[in-house]
Amino acid sequence: MSYVGPDFDPPGPRRPRRGPLTVAVAALVPGALVGWLVWQAVGDSGGGGSTSATSTASAGAPGSSSAASGSSSAASGSSSTAARTPSASGTDDGKPPSSTFSGPATPAASDLPAAAGPLKGKVVVIDPGHNPGNFQHSTDINRKVNIGTNRKECDTTGTSTNAGYTEARFTLDVARRLRTLLQQEGATVKFTQDGDRPWGPCVDERARIGNDAHADAVVSIHADGSAAGNRGFHVILPASVHSGAADTRAIVAPSRDLGERIAGNFVRDTGSAPSNYIGGGTGLDVRGDLGGLNLSTVPKVFIECGNMRDSKDAALLTSGAWRQKAARGISEGIVSFLRG
Repeated sequence: MSYVGPDFDPPGPRRPRRGPLTVAVAALVPGALVGWLVWQAVGDSGGGGSTSATSTASAGAPGSSSAASGSSSAASGSSSTAARTPSASGTDDGKPPSSTFSGPATPAASDLPAAAGPLKGKVVVIDPGHNPGNFQHSTDINRKVNIGTNRKECDTTGTSTNAGYTEARFTLDVARRLRTLLQQEGATVKFTQDGDRPWGPCVDERARIGNDAHADAVVSIHADGSAAGNRGFHVILPASVHSGAADTRAIVAPSRDLGERIAGNFVRDTGSAPSNYIGGGTGLDVRGDLGGLNLSTVPKVFIECGNMRDSKDAALLTSGAWRQKAARGISEGIVSFLRG
């Protein structure tokens, strides 16, 4: 693979490098090679199939893995899946998707005091992509909102595995695991939604939550809905956009720093390789069509943790043990970014 980014715990531009560039590169290669070997062990890294119509954020929702509002995930093509509101349990390792949604499985972030740690005083906003209840609120999520450059759908349902494990359920699980890890580091963690509202929020509100919190970092968690054979993760970075209500110029550089650090740690902790269909092997993608990024005034990235429509990626995404590794990789990237 050809992952390009900082070392797994890289020195940022805000402090001197510890050694020559060659040393940093040498440190990166063994870790990336390990990730590649694991990738080969769990399945081929080829594919080359074209991205399906359900690929990430094509509807303009933040990191939406769906193609069109209302019928955005392939799961919504199945009446049995679309009719089900999935469970949002954050620790349902190995259990099949539930037919009922029981509400938040963990207390609200504001109910959990942050521990003393290196991130004391730092605010991190976690945006679990989509909402388990979006399936029942197509009219609400299909309405158009201003994303700065134009108007797009409020949100989408997200995608799912072929077996019906939904992206919305996946994102809540990883987000809750991530919250625990960050709070152990002393960070104050806020969610855009915690399965505690019937649908949404819309993409513009998701961005506003991070802005109003004056977050030091925002991460939107997703899983893609591309064609079978397309595998791996990628981190979406904001393009430089200055149009209408959107002005990302101030956050482009710090967001790239955040995204590169998350990508490097995600390789190390999960063993997953960067996407073989987006980003040219770098695990990074720059986009200017996502309201969640366009409207952000604080450093923000999206991460597509894998492709739910590929059976080998789906086997990882549905594993509780792997989701814990994913949360750890994202957390370590955030910690590295915030510590500088």
